[in-house]
Amino acid sequence: MMWFPPATLSLLLLLLLLGQAPPSRPQSLGSTKLRLVGPGSRPEEGRLEVLYQGQWGTVCDDSFALQEATVVCRQLGFEAALTWAHSAKYGPGEGPIWLDNVRCVGTESSLDQCGSNGWGVSDCSHSEDVGVVCHPQRQRGYLSERVSNALGPQGRQLEEVRLKPILASAKRQSPVTEGAVEVRYEGHWRQVCDQGWTRNNSRVVCGMLGFPSEAPVDNHYYRKVWDLKMKDAKSRLKSLTQKNSFWIHRVNCLGKEPHIANCQVQVAPARGKRQPACPGGMHTVVSCVAGPRFRPPKAKPGRKESRAELGFGSAREALFGAQLGQGLGPIHLSEVRCKGYERTLSECPSLEGSQNGCQHENDAAVRCHVPNTGFQNQVRLAGGRSPEEGVVEVQVEVNGVRRWGAVCSDHWGLTEAMVACRQLGLGFASHAIKDTWYWQGTPGAGEVVMSGVRCSGTELALQQCQRHGPVHCSHGTGRFSAGVSCTDSAPDLVMNAQLVQETAYLEDRPLSQLYCAHEENCLSQSADHMDWPYGHRRLLRFSSQIYNLGRADFRPKTGRHSWIWHQCHRHYHSIEVFTHYDLLTLNGSKVAEGHKASFCLEDTNCPTGLQRRYACANFGEQGVTVGCWDTYRHDIDCQWVDITDVGPGDYIFQVVVNPKYEVAESDFSNNMMQCRCKYDGHRVWLHNCHTGDSYRANAELSLEQEQRLRNNLI
Repeated sequence: MMWFPPATLSLLLLLLLLGQAPPSRPQSLGSTKLRLVGPGSRPEEGRLEVLYQGQWGTVCDDSFALQEATVVCRQLGFEAALTWAHSAKYGPGEGPIWLDNVRCVGTESSLDQCGSNGWGVSDCSHSEDVGVVCHPQRQRGYLSERVSNALGPQGRQLEEVRLKPILASAKRQSPVTEGAVEVRYEGHWRQVCDQGWTRNNSRVVCGMLGFPSEAPVDNHYYRKVWDLKMKDAKSRLKSLTQKNSFWIHRVNCLGKEPHIANCQVQVAPARGKRQPACPGGMHTVVSCVAGPRFRPPKAKPGRKESRAELGFGSAREALFGAQLGQGLGPIHLSEVRCKGYERTLSECPSLEGSQNGCQHENDAAVRCHVPNTGFQNQVRLAGGRSPEEGVVEVQVEVNGVRRWGAVCSDHWGLTEAMVACRQLGLGFASHAIKDTWYWQGTPGAGEVVMSGVRCSGTELALQQCQRHGPVHCSHGTGRFSAGVSCTDSAPDLVMNAQLVQETAYLEDRPLSQLYCAHEENCLSQSADHMDWPYGHRRLLRFSSQIYNLGRADFRPKTGRHSWIWHQCHRHYHSIEVFTHYDLLTLNGSKVAEGHKASFCLEDTNCPTGLQRRYACANFGEQGVTVGCWDTYRHDIDCQWVDITDVGPGDYIFQVVVNPKYEVAESDFSNNMMQCRCKYDGHRVWLHNCHTGDSYRANAELSLEQEQRLRNNLI
């Protein structure tokens, strides 16, 4: 007779009572985690590790092939595997080697369904640790930390929540912010009884729907509307409310839950089906406050919104290991422990980032719930080779009738394409296409219904961008309709502001050493009129270091066959204008300028464990790998601003990377760096250098201008 310890016996009895079979041995990996350990900014590749009995261990590369890698990638939430790596390419691991001779068919849903020698049975060393490279595309609906919404052992679920508008004014709003709460339960929509409903419940519902907070509801008015409907003998609502299948009986939330299914939910009364589910009550009505980006243009912020918050709903996904890219600069917080009630992160207990040695490869990220604006249903792609590309077709109102049509490609660029891909839910734009003759659009939707589109790049939909009133397209319809190609990942270049500040200095350089720089237009126009080679130019020199913090490599727009050879410096330019360098007055007028071509776009340095992929030597491939950086030293030609004609004073020094948006990025708002600059005619100081997304330069300028007004210094 087999003996079980008391804890195991209790588990077996519980499983038998619930009608479930006890787990078979060996332990399933379905409840055991896998991870890829390697470059922090590339979660799709690294050394394969398995968590077993509370300890992480590695997998031996014996018998490991593409079909095993495919199973691993799918279990981790990726669509497919690209390849695998043997012989500890991502470095030798530590601890046990849990699995050896893993054998999969390739159709398994998890690694535990594959054969192996068994847990810990291996004759390998860590020099044989296997690595895996997955396709970065995530499976549809994948969440790195899935929200649990199980209600009990029966496996019942509350799947979704929505607000059904009741008032005419609420029905006209987009997104809907006020209405009766409806919950999807076992495939059917039910309404929630208002008896026992609390503000914490409303907070959870609003968070799920993408709203940062809840608002009071005029329940007295809604009760009058309800009572009128209940008195109407012909009311369909009256007959529906008499069925318990119409109701969710009780909901009780703490206010910090990410999903209403994490609250205490009672679907039906405790006494059974014959007991009314909502006696004397009515449906629950909730009112939510939309964040700034989702309000109508004329809406005013509430009084309580004194602190800057993100303005979205509750968290949909918590990501770790720099899955959305690494940051720059100091790490301010680590080991943050929130209960969920706090309004800001500063209210949560935490450590300073430097206290526990946290690195940027561990940067945290979050995806938030956002409101359903309906914009995604007002745009589509047609004619492309894949669902991620094609002619852009939009739905707009024409003479009071909503109809589909094309977008004029006049002024169509990457910022407009970025908005289109965001509206489609397809990530980022990789190309903005102005000539789409090779793509067949939807029949009947070829007429241009939107023209003159100009977006800042932060809009949620093309309908929010500036555009013509009456449609005017200079080249008519057909082959020149706007098109896009979208991608789920993109590069993101950011300048190292601190390095610029620390390396700036002045040099009076003889003209005899500036012939090549003059040929490449790196000097001010006054240099054309000097008595060459006599005299000198005063140059503000500095080093620049450009990081790729995105999720895809930064590559030149064109291939090597299109690069331009510059005989004087004897190198190719893969991007003719890679950066702009400008010196501005405090009111923004340009007094000096420079530019830098990307004559050598390469991985100058990469973090430990990440291989350099691009090098310019021997006419090599150019680019910047994710997580790596390209450095331009202060002592190379054109790494300056010519300030020969600039007088002493206070200025703004500005650097813009990828200024013409020649290459798509996930975020253009951080491409600009600015410093305050003081020049006394002999020396120069740069201070308060910052990137565009971390500092509002106009805020400081406005304060200074106000001070000058007070002192009569205009």
